[in-house]
Parts: sequence; C-alpha cells; structure tokens
Amino acid sequence: MVDYSCSETTAAQFTMKQVKRTQTYLDDLNAIEAHIIARGDPQGAADLWLQIDGQVDLLTDPNHPRRKGLVVPGAIELVAHPNYLVILDEDATTVTVLNVLHVKRKFPHNR
Repeated sequence: MVDYSCSETTAAQFTMKQVKRTQTYLDDLNAIEAHIIARGDPQGAADLWLQIDGQVDLLTDPNHPRRKGLVVPGAIELVAHPNYLVILDEDATTVTVLNVLHVKRKFPHNR
C-alpha cells in the first residue's frame, strides 16, 4: 500500500504567498497599455496587460519561476513576457510587485 500523506516539511513548501501590487507596478502596467493603444492596437494592449498580470497572479505559488535580479541587483525578477520583466521584493509570506520594466530600458527609468 502506498502512503500518500505529506510530511510537515513537504506541506510547508507549498504554503501559498500573498501577492501585493504596488501603485508603481499598476502605473507601469497602465503606461505600457496606453503606449500600445496609442500605436493602434487596443486588443494587443489588453492582451499584454492580462498576460503580465496573470503571471503575477501565479506568484502566490512559491515554486513559480523567478530569478535573482540580473537587471536590478538585489531584486527578484519575473520574466512575464519576452520583452517585460516584473521587479519584485519577496519575503517568507509575501511577494511585493514593484515595477514592470521593458528589457531594453535601464532601471530606474525616468518617466
């Protein structure tokens, strides 16, 4: 007979995290959407907004891929789209979503 019970260590590894979106993240995401709309692609803008924020939703899972900051030293980065990184801060219980950055822009970026 197979034992399917989880040990305490295994169960702790799957504790879901809280995701907090900052106003700067939302401002960045809205600015990206506005830029794409201004270029004549409102559907593409909406799709990209949903794709990026959908990847952020998945950060509740502590096993969802993210990486140590390559573009922003000391931060954590989520590659949410081939052209966009989401800049994060993370502790044991919370992922704080700080910014969205186009991969070709330098950080911090000026508005």
